[in-house]
Amino acid sequence: MESPKVNPYLAVAIGVVAVSTSAILVKVSSAPSGVIAFYRLLFSVLFMLPVFLLKYVSELRLITKRDWVFTGISGVFLAFHFILWFESLNYTSVASSTVLVTLQPLFAFAGAYVFFKEKLSAKAILSGFIAIGGSVIISWGDFKISGSALLGDFLAIAACALVTVYLLFGQTVRKRMSLITYTFIVYSISSITLFFYVIAAGETFYPYPKSDWVYFILLALIPTLLGHTLFNWSIKWLSASIISMAILFEPVGATILAYYLLGENVILTQIAGGLVVIAGITLFLVDERKMKLKKRAEINSISS
Repeated sequence: MESPKVNPYLAVAIGVVAVSTSAILVKVSSAPSGVIAFYRLLFSVLFMLPVFLLKYVSELRLITKRDWVFTGISGVFLAFHFILWFESLNYTSVASSTVLVTLQPLFAFAGAYVFFKEKLSAKAILSGFIAIGGSVIISWGDFKISGSALLGDFLAIAACALVTVYLLFGQTVRKRMSLITYTFIVYSISSITLFFYVIAAGETFYPYPKSDWVYFILLALIPTLLGHTLFNWSIKWLSASIISMAILFEPVGATILAYYLLGENVILTQIAGGLVVIAGITLFLVDERKMKLKKRAEINSISS
């Protein structure tokens, strides 16, 4: 496999900052969750279309049936991830929702082991639980044991499980397909899925205030085309577990943005939890880096 031109860890870091804006843009939109998700991905596909047609459309004939199936699964799961997560923001706070939806390591650890036999060290698993513990601390003062908040929390957890499946299946395909082709196909499948969902749910595609159309476009440009595309690019060199760990930074960024832009209060437990999250992620990434260097050294010693 060729070496990346840009450090994939740096790409993931930029992607996390970009996706941190997603919850804010969804929160200020007045459209239903399915409609927001549909336009977010539809505009993403339209923005990518010229580049895809000019340089990458020929790759379609090289895609195997197995890769079509895996890409289709990724696209459908991504669509319903957005629906459930956006809906959760109608019932609970940005902090609680983003914390729960980014608890992906628990699902990624299990999924990577079950589907792809991917092994993780005891230290990596420990660091994952540390980061998850930090996420729980962030939301500790915000969780409410009530009907609406509890529903929002459940939807966010379900959305978390779905996006992990999206990453796990995408991980296998992305290693054999270019970034633009893969993301274009996945977002197209997600758009089609969401189109039929909006119709089935009885929601309308228009009219909406001008501000909502601005939010739809910003959602396409920043968290989707910049954020998720960077994740899809990085997954060629990094495992789904690493990306899931890094995405735990999102609650920190989203909580800060919610404080300044939406006036949502930031409490001591959220600050403390953010520091724990960072500590857990750092431990995980350092351990992964050491394991990769060790494996590389072993391969070099064998070949020499």
